[in-house]
Amino acid sequence: MIVLTGASGFVGRSVHSALMAAGKPTRALSREGGQGLMRIGSITQVTNWSSLLKDAACVIHLAARVHVLDDRVGDPLSEFRKINVDATLALASQAAEANVKRFVFVSSIKVNGEVTVGGRRFRGEDPPRPAGPYALSKLEAEQGLRELSNATGIEIVIIRPPLVYGPYAKANFANLMKWISLGIPLPFGAVTENRRSLIAVENLADLIVQCAEHPRAANELFLASDEEDLSTAELIKRLGAALGRPARLLPIPVAMLDKAAALVGKREVAQRLLGSLQVDADKVRDILGWRPPLSTTEGLIRAAGPLRDSTDRTI
Repeated sequence: MIVLTGASGFVGRSVHSALMAAGKPTRALSREGGQGLMRIGSITQVTNWSSLLKDAACVIHLAARVHVLDDRVGDPLSEFRKINVDATLALASQAAEANVKRFVFVSSIKVNGEVTVGGRRFRGEDPPRPAGPYALSKLEAEQGLRELSNATGIEIVIIRPPLVYGPYAKANFANLMKWISLGIPLPFGAVTENRRSLIAVENLADLIVQCAEHPRAANELFLASDEEDLSTAELIKRLGAALGRPARLLPIPVAMLDKAAALVGKREVAQRLLGSLQVDADKVRDILGWRPPLSTTEGLIRAAGPLRDSTDRTI
């Protein structure tokens, strides 16, 4: 039995589908419940998981307080820690007590940092440089899980994905697709030298399912991505092709874009469009033999499908 938390989320839906397709007995949990899902409510440090962990061999833990660009709470780090650290470690501790063999934790590449330079890729063994309270909470959870593993013997697998994209993705990726579909000119035609690693949600789900049972995944940390890194300009062109809409790109110099973003307080957002963030996925290939099932082009076509179809129906 595999216990899956966060099963109604963007990644969780794909993981649940992948587990079902693979015929894996699964106890899928979400805050609100729903079709095929069990309701768990808001998880906290005192949530009692005992009945849900019965006969479980693995927990895949996706439930989290996610990164918020415009966080208005007074103490963001404290809020992130409540779910991402305290509730996570409480669940893992109860899993160890219930003799669950393995705990798969989906972290974030933000634990490594926000930017790579000079073509150097992030690796799992790099010193962590978490950028912001969300990333720090994920790092603290990773550290706590390793300590728990050392004390109890439960196997821990940690995955740090970069940008995850797919159908019904939200935030910046969703906005980018909407702007392209509407034919809005975008000022990123000159952003051709940066490189961004990304991973299709279907590819990430496939890896997570493998990590739940693969014997060589035990106590490993994996960075994973699609096998192709793209510049911002190339990503927009590919998305335009996937949407069936020509991408309208204006060749505004990168330095000018960066300066304009700083003036309006959007430097962090601009960094994701102008800078590079690349990951080294050799380890997951070497240890697990894992390769992403979908190419980047295939992943982008799938991601664009719902918006492309809805746009076509309005024409």
